[in-house]
Amino acid sequence: MSADRSSARSGLSAGDSGEPFDLRVGLTPARILPQERIVNFSMCTLMMGTFDPMLRTLSTLLDKGATHVKDKGLNPDELVNARLASDMFPLSRQVQIACDQAKSCAARLTGQEPPKFEDNEQTIAQLKARIERTLDYIESVPKSAYEGCEKRRVTFPLGEEMQLDMDGVEFLRDWTLPNFYFHVVTAYDILRHQGVPIGKQDYLAHAGYAIRKKGS
Repeated sequence: MSADRSSARSGLSAGDSGEPFDLRVGLTPARILPQERIVNFSMCTLMMGTFDPMLRTLSTLLDKGATHVKDKGLNPDELVNARLASDMFPLSRQVQIACDQAKSCAARLTGQEPPKFEDNEQTIAQLKARIERTLDYIESVPKSAYEGCEKRRVTFPLGEEMQLDMDGVEFLRDWTLPNFYFHVVTAYDILRHQGVPIGKQDYLAHAGYAIRKKGS
């Protein structure tokens, strides 16, 4: 195996140590392109830079949902229990799982058991409170606790017969982030499907800092 590929598989590029990691970790040699750049940054930075703004966006989307229900004189319970298809989870569960993904990631990457939240939210206000509790938890985990997390094994059961077994990078990249975005987007879709006046600009509000007129 070449030094380049060996470095990619090890989780750290030459000269690196501690938290920074190679985005190519976990890729098979056939998928590693010679022209790929090696980008090093902390797992904590990527995680918090994703969960914090997106959970706040989700909370704002719920605010817009509450305003829509009030303005239209609709039953707020119908919005919380709305779903895209009969065999899909309702809005309330989508928000709960998005929060679970965030807090579970912070816990498992630092070698802790995720805190348990009761899944009993029945109103928009209660769902927003769950988001705030999730943010409080992930922001309480010290950055130093993530040291070495790219190599930490993350293992937990999936049902009665299966289990998940990944290192920290794989867990964040292949499991947590896809699941997190899936449930945030599905919550957005449910709100939009129920007539809430939101659009892509609301979903991408966290990126507004980088959007400006040309030449400015």
